Amino acid sequence: MKAPRVAAAILALPLILGTPALAAGKSQTLTGEVSDAMCGKKHEMASKADCTRACVKHGSNYALVVGDKVYTLQTSDPSALDTLDKLAGAKAKVTGEVDGSTVTVKTVAAGS
Repeated sequence: MKAPRVAAAILALPLILGTPALAAGKSQTLTGEVSDAMCGKKHEMASKADCTRACVKHGSNYALVVGDKVYTLQTSDPSALDTLDKLAGAKAKVTGEVDGSTVTVKTVAAGS
Protein backbone atom coordinates (compact mmCIF):
# COMPACT_ATOMS: atom_id res chain seq x y z
CA MET A 1 0.00 0.00 0.00
CA LYS A 2 2.89 2.42 0.73
CA ALA A 3 4.67 1.77 -2.59
CA PRO A 4 2.13 3.71 -4.73
CA ARG A 5 2.38 6.75 -2.42
CA VAL A 6 6.17 6.70 -2.56
CA ALA A 7 6.12 6.33 -6.34
CA ALA A 8 3.67 9.22 -6.67
CA ALA A 9 5.85 11.42 -4.45
CA ILE A 10 8.96 10.59 -6.49
CA LEU A 11 7.16 11.36 -9.75
CA ALA A 12 5.82 14.68 -8.39
CA LEU A 13 9.22 15.84 -7.11
CA PRO A 14 10.52 17.22 -10.45
CA LEU A 15 7.30 19.20 -10.89
CA ILE A 16 7.54 20.70 -7.41
CA LEU A 17 11.23 21.53 -7.70
CA GLY A 18 10.88 22.91 -11.22
CA THR A 19 8.24 25.49 -10.34
CA PRO A 20 10.57 28.07 -8.69
CA ALA A 21 12.96 27.83 -11.63
CA LEU A 22 10.16 28.64 -14.03
CA ALA A 23 9.04 31.63 -11.95
CA ALA A 24 12.62 32.88 -11.65
CA GLY A 25 13.02 33.12 -15.43
CA LYS A 26 10.19 35.63 -15.82
CA SER A 27 11.17 39.15 -16.85
CA GLN A 28 10.18 41.92 -14.44
CA THR A 29 10.63 45.68 -14.24
CA LEU A 30 11.78 47.13 -10.92
CA THR A 31 12.07 50.82 -10.04
CA GLY A 32 14.45 51.92 -7.33
CA GLU A 33 17.67 53.72 -6.49
CA VAL A 34 20.95 52.66 -8.11
CA SER A 35 23.47 51.65 -5.45
CA ASP A 36 26.13 49.00 -5.09
CA ALA A 37 25.94 45.52 -3.58
CA MET A 38 28.53 46.27 -0.88
CA CYS A 39 26.79 49.34 0.61
CA GLY A 40 23.20 48.58 -0.34
CA LYS A 41 21.02 51.20 1.40
CA LYS A 42 23.72 52.67 3.66
CA HIS A 43 26.67 54.44 2.08
CA GLU A 44 29.93 55.35 3.83
CA MET A 45 30.47 58.53 1.80
CA ALA A 46 28.29 61.65 1.89
CA SER A 47 27.46 61.37 -1.82
CA LYS A 48 25.52 58.21 -2.71
CA ALA A 49 26.63 58.54 -6.34
CA ASP A 50 30.32 58.89 -5.48
CA CYS A 51 30.17 56.01 -3.00
CA THR A 52 28.43 53.74 -5.51
CA ARG A 53 30.98 54.52 -8.22
CA ALA A 54 33.91 53.99 -5.84
CA CYS A 55 32.58 50.62 -4.64
CA VAL A 56 31.92 49.45 -8.21
CA LYS A 57 35.40 50.56 -9.22
CA HIS A 58 36.74 48.34 -6.42
CA GLY A 59 34.81 45.27 -7.59
CA SER A 60 31.31 45.54 -6.17
CA ASN A 61 28.32 44.97 -8.44
CA TYR A 62 25.70 47.61 -9.01
CA ALA A 63 22.52 47.11 -7.00
CA LEU A 64 18.98 48.43 -7.04
CA VAL A 65 17.36 49.43 -3.76
CA VAL A 66 13.59 48.91 -3.92
CA GLY A 67 12.03 49.79 -0.59
CA ASP A 68 13.79 47.63 2.01
CA LYS A 69 15.05 45.11 -0.56
CA VAL A 70 18.46 45.30 -2.27
CA TYR A 71 18.80 43.51 -5.61
CA THR A 72 22.28 42.74 -6.97
CA LEU A 73 22.43 43.61 -10.67
CA GLN A 74 24.24 41.23 -13.01
CA THR A 75 25.28 42.54 -16.44
CA SER A 76 28.33 42.75 -18.64
CA ASP A 77 26.61 44.92 -21.27
CA PRO A 78 28.72 48.10 -21.65
CA SER A 79 25.63 50.21 -22.43
CA ALA A 80 23.79 49.03 -19.30
CA LEU A 81 26.90 49.57 -17.16
CA ASP A 82 27.31 53.09 -18.57
CA THR A 83 23.67 53.90 -17.81
CA LEU A 84 24.00 52.51 -14.27
CA ASP A 85 27.12 54.66 -13.76
CA LYS A 86 25.24 57.77 -14.90
CA LEU A 87 22.27 56.93 -12.65
CA ALA A 88 24.33 56.09 -9.54
CA GLY A 89 22.43 57.39 -6.52
CA ALA A 90 19.36 58.20 -8.66
CA LYS A 91 16.11 56.44 -9.58
CA ALA A 92 16.20 53.84 -12.34
CA LYS A 93 13.91 51.32 -14.00
CA VAL A 94 15.64 47.97 -14.45
CA THR A 95 14.11 45.18 -16.50
CA GLY A 96 15.48 41.68 -16.21
CA GLU A 97 15.10 38.21 -14.85
CA VAL A 98 14.72 38.19 -11.07
CA ASP A 99 16.06 35.22 -9.14
CA GLY A 100 15.81 35.83 -5.40
CA SER A 101 17.81 39.00 -4.76
CA THR A 102 19.68 38.95 -8.10
CA VAL A 103 18.53 40.57 -11.33
CA THR A 104 20.06 39.58 -14.66
CA VAL A 105 19.71 42.94 -16.39
CA LYS A 106 18.15 43.31 -19.84
CA THR A 107 17.55 47.08 -19.88
CA VAL A 108 18.19 50.11 -17.68
CA ALA A 109 16.52 53.52 -17.96
CA ALA A 110 16.04 56.58 -15.80
CA GLY A 111 13.21 56.09 -13.32
CA SER A 112 10.42 58.45 -12.46
